[in-house]
Amino acid sequence: MEKPFILHMFTPEKNLSPFDVNMALDAGWISTIPYLNIELGEVSGMVQDAIFSRSLSGLKRTGIFIGGRDAKLAMDMLKTARKSMIPPFEVPAFADPSGAFTTAAAMVAVVEQALATQFQTSFQDKSVLVLGGTGPVGQIAAVLAAKAGAHVRIIGRQLEKAQRVAEMCNLEFGDGQTSVQGDADANKATLMQTADVVLATAAAGIEVLSAEGIAAAPRLKVAADVNAVPPSGIAGLDPMHKGSVIAGSQSGAIGFGALAIGNVKYQTQHRLLNRMHQQTDTGSKPEYLDYNDAFAVARQYLGSSH
Repeated sequence: MEKPFILHMFTPEKNLSPFDVNMALDAGWISTIPYLNIELGEVSGMVQDAIFSRSLSGLKRTGIFIGGRDAKLAMDMLKTARKSMIPPFEVPAFADPSGAFTTAAAMVAVVEQALATQFQTSFQDKSVLVLGGTGPVGQIAAVLAAKAGAHVRIIGRQLEKAQRVAEMCNLEFGDGQTSVQGDADANKATLMQTADVVLATAAAGIEVLSAEGIAAAPRLKVAADVNAVPPSGIAGLDPMHKGSVIAGSQSGAIGFGALAIGNVKYQTQHRLLNRMHQQTDTGSKPEYLDYNDAFAVARQYLGSSH
C-alpha cells in the first residue's frame, strides 16, 4: 500500500490556522496533522519522531510546517528542525507564522514591481516607512525592503519598542545586510516628508496613515496596506486598490490594497507548499524554506504573471 503524504504542522499557539491547513491540502498534501502549544525545546524530539517512524520511501512523503505568531520563534523552530535531521533521514520544512513570511514577501515584491514599472526605479536608497511595523509582517517586510537596498524605519506607538524590534530584525533576520531603524508614531508627520514608500502592516481595522498624511507627502511613490478590515490602514486606499493613484496624493502616489497583495501571497504560499510536496514526491534534497524563499517566489510569480 502506498504511504500517504503527511505534513506535520507545528504551532506554539493553541490553534492551527485553518488558512494554512486549506493551503496545504490544496497544494497536494493528503494528511495535515496539527501539533498545538509546541515549545521550542520539544521541536527536536518531534522532528526525530517524524523521521525515524517512516522508511526512506515514506520520508519522501513527509514534511514539516511551522506556524504561530512569532517570527523569531518560527525561525528558531525551523533552525532546530533542520539541525534535528539525521541524513539520510531528512524531510523538508517551511516556516510561515500566521502567513507573515508570505504576506510580507508578497507586499514587498508588489511594491518593488510598481517602483520598476511605474517609476523606473528600485528600492535602492529609497526611504521606506513600515507603519504599525512591530508585528511579524512588519518585521519581515522591513528586512526584505532593507535587503533590497532601502533605508527602512519601523514605526510604532512606542519608540523603545520600535527600536528594540528594529534591532532584533537586524540581528535575527538581516544576515548582516540591514540597518533597519525604529521610530515613534509621534514623528510620523516629519518622516512622511521624505518617504518614498509606505508599508502599512498594523492590526486589522486600524488607520495608521490619514488623508492629511497622504496629502503632505511630497515624495511618496507607492503605498501598500495589508489590512482588509475597515477602516483601511491608509486613508483612501481600499482592499481593491491595484496600482491606481491614491485620492488626495499630491505626488501621484499609487496604492495596493489587501486583495492585490493577497493574491500574490496566496500564490507564493501555494507554490512553496507545492514545492515541498514535489520534493518529497521526487526524493530531491529537502529544503528549509523561510521569508527569503517566499520573496524569491513572489518575485518570480510577478515576473511570470505580467
